[in-house]
Amino acid sequence: MVIEIGGTVGEYENILFLEAARMLKTEQLNKVAVVMVSYLPMPPKVGEMKTKPTQHASRLLNSAGLQADIIIARSEHPLDKKRKEKIATFCNISHERVISAPDAESIYDIPVNFERDDLGDIMLKLLSLPARERDMAHWRRYAARTKSLSDPVKIAVVGKYFDTGDFVLSDAYISVIEAIKHASYHIGKKPELTWLSAEHVEDQKVLKTLGTYDGIIVPGGFGERGIEGKLNVIRYAREHKIPYFGLCYGMQLLVIEYARNVAGLKGANTAEIDAKAPYVVIDIMEDQRKKLERGDYGGSMRLGAYPAVLKKGTIAREAYKKEDIRERHRHRYEVNPEYITRLEDAGLVFSGTSPDGRLMEITELPKTKHPFFLGVQFHPEFLSRPLHPHPLFVAFVKASTERKKKDKGKKKK
Repeated sequence: MVIEIGGTVGEYENILFLEAARMLKTEQLNKVAVVMVSYLPMPPKVGEMKTKPTQHASRLLNSAGLQADIIIARSEHPLDKKRKEKIATFCNISHERVISAPDAESIYDIPVNFERDDLGDIMLKLLSLPARERDMAHWRRYAARTKSLSDPVKIAVVGKYFDTGDFVLSDAYISVIEAIKHASYHIGKKPELTWLSAEHVEDQKVLKTLGTYDGIIVPGGFGERGIEGKLNVIRYAREHKIPYFGLCYGMQLLVIEYARNVAGLKGANTAEIDAKAPYVVIDIMEDQRKKLERGDYGGSMRLGAYPAVLKKGTIAREAYKKEDIRERHRHRYEVNPEYITRLEDAGLVFSGTSPDGRLMEITELPKTKHPFFLGVQFHPEFLSRPLHPHPLFVAFVKASTERKKKDKGKKKK
């Protein structure tokens, strides 16, 4: 298990977490390793890598009762022997445990860089763990592949957490972004990702630019802000046959858009936004309602891994290549069972359900109507891995590349 205490050593907010780490280290001496990540600045006008900030950080960590077993030294360039020895001397650590972490072209290069300083072996020795695998050849090939691909697939991620002043906070959806990358690299494509603020897409001019993308994703989220922009995006993707993948809230909004504009349920909404809507197609389940009534908010969502059953002849079943799956959830609201028949009569397919058939886990349109228009109530991005991409993300990216091919064909004609 990796536990990250974010921020900077010495911050007031971190004191409780540092104390918890100290107690854990004391109680489980040979089962806990403390790793401090420290930045070594290199002022351009000076031209020398400075170790003093790391020395001070180490002393602040000591003042909290913690001694770093390993120091990860972040910098623009690799550490030289002299800097490692200096950090070792003044931070009370052997120089072998000072690990160089220079800027890398790709996040996937970082494990390769770490192994140059034998971080894996050092960590295994500290924690008295056996190595599961010694050869990193498969990872090295993967890291090299991510940089060699040139054929792009253009994906737009539409969310409400991107805006932060003059900057874009793409890390708000880091799991989704990495899952897209995993799938793209798997099928030999270079992902070109664009972050679109849901509020900006409420503008019709911005909405029309969606046609330039090969695929669109609306990730999870809560609340009303940006909801109309997301609904506009979903409708545009459906009507213009652009591959669409909705995650959690992205599926619920898919159902709302379809209910409003296809099933004839004008004013359909989610109880999260408008509990008095004429058609509450997304509602809270009875067990969740009781929790909210008694003020039980903390950790009382539908949280963790749950099983689901997939229908034959669907995009979901074709992607997973099996009937029974387990996926991770984090939500309260579900598709309202009262409207399932009406939505199905209008052409929507609920291709994945809970084993008892009560909860709708995956919804989609048949391929005869749309190349890929699918939403999931869970978070598949949580189970995606670089060497093992999630099957639904792979199916989505494949559908996006097919759209790209068709567009190229049209332009040639």
